[in-house]
Amino acid sequence: MFAYHNDHIDQYGWRPIMITEVSAVNFRQNLGEMLNQVQYRHDSIVINKDGKPVAVLVDAELFARIRKMRERFDALSGHVAKAYGDVPAEQGMAEIEAAVAAERAR
Repeated sequence: MFAYHNDHIDQYGWRPIMITEVSAVNFRQNLGEMLNQVQYRHDSIVINKDGKPVAVLVDAELFARIRKMRERFDALSGHVAKAYGDVPAEQGMAEIEAAVAAERAR
């Protein structure tokens, strides 16, 4: 039934989660079972169409965390864009690359 399984450790609860990849047809045929898998086991389902991922079904708690992280990222990106608005692109990218390199060296 499932095309691919990939076990991961959830970084928040340290519980193993399973990521399953299925075709859109398989997903449609087994929707109830997959909803239970996501709701009760907190697994994730990657839905493929023509062999390419097009959507992911995740539990509501994980989605809420993803949404919050995206809001924080968007706010941070806005602050960075505002702070570097007058800086030439090459100079800004050089500063960002230097900061990333320094952080990776730590």
